[in-house]
Amino acid sequence: MAASVFCCLRCCRDGGTGHIPLKEMPAVQLDTQHMGIWGIGVATQKVNLNQIPLGRDVHSLVMRNDGALYHNNEEKNRLPANSLPQEGDVVGITYDHVELNVYLNGKNMHCPASGIRGTVYPVVYVDDSAILDCQFSEFYHTPPTGFEKILFEQQIF
Repeated sequence: MAASVFCCLRCCRDGGTGHIPLKEMPAVQLDTQHMGIWGIGVATQKVNLNQIPLGRDVHSLVMRNDGALYHNNEEKNRLPANSLPQEGDVVGITYDHVELNVYLNGKNMHCPASGIRGTVYPVVYVDDSAILDCQFSEFYHTPPTGFEKILFEQQIF
């Protein structure tokens, strides 16, 4: 039996990470409260969450704070130079089990990235005093058609 669960995660300070299993085609949004080193994307269970920035291996596909999307230590795409997230901006991502897409303040940045394989989880990391407010439901901006909040599986005994 599947159930919907709401989740809001505040990542702050140094070296914080979080991940939860993906179901359906999710959207995630974060509000950049204090800039520092951060990233958002998807990762497999095999990713080393203690080694940031993520995107260095085949186990993660992330957009880093500099606007570059990385997978397997290769830059897969990049936000336009005039569209880098600033303090207070809302960054959204969607993942359709093939492509990761990035949105800035509700606008599609048209810089998809792909390459990760297998079961993935949303991942967010921060360092260097960055503060991010993450929304997994009740978004600031409406997700694109076909995407919704993250759904969790729950077993009832």
